[in-house]
Amino acid sequence: MRIASISRTTAETDVSLTLSLDGCGKSEIDSGVGFLDHMLTLFTAHSGYDLTLCCKGDTQVDDHHSVEDIGICLGAAFSEALGDKKGVARYGDILLPMDEALIQCAVDLSGRAMLFADLDLPAQKVGSFDTELCEEFLLGFVRTAGITLHVRQLAGKNTHHIIEAVFKALGRTLSKATAVVGDSIPSTKGVLA
Repeated sequence: MRIASISRTTAETDVSLTLSLDGCGKSEIDSGVGFLDHMLTLFTAHSGYDLTLCCKGDTQVDDHHSVEDIGICLGAAFSEALGDKKGVARYGDILLPMDEALIQCAVDLSGRAMLFADLDLPAQKVGSFDTELCEEFLLGFVRTAGITLHVRQLAGKNTHHIIEAVFKALGRTLSKATAVVGDSIPSTKGVLA
């Protein structure tokens, strides 16, 4: 089983999570940030991964530290669960509609941490959630996961729909890339690092 558990405690947050790449889309999520709980529930449902997550953060300040640290922990668990990446498809992509929103997402499990996000979020907040934290989450995730991720908004006027499409697209794209399709490292170098 490709599974990993991560704990991270700082002066700002206390995060613990378990991620299984060979799950069925089950989640138990208590991030302390309601909108992020919703997005991560969608992520797990669309990736087919299982995720258990608890975060106690300084949300009395704002949600930034919790969202960023959860991204960092999820990326670290993803990298650990993936191991040497032997047999995986390596690449994944999707064009995902969510009502009027349309998101293009592509990933390479390259071992090189890069994020290219082109999102035009009309609102600064969805409920109490600062929408700029969507990119902070993705940055935290990509840096510790060691992946190259492109996310591009092709259409969208409703900020909730745009961000929801991003998390669904991320789940679908990663599911494709982590699918086991062979028994060798998918690189002419013989390593993905």
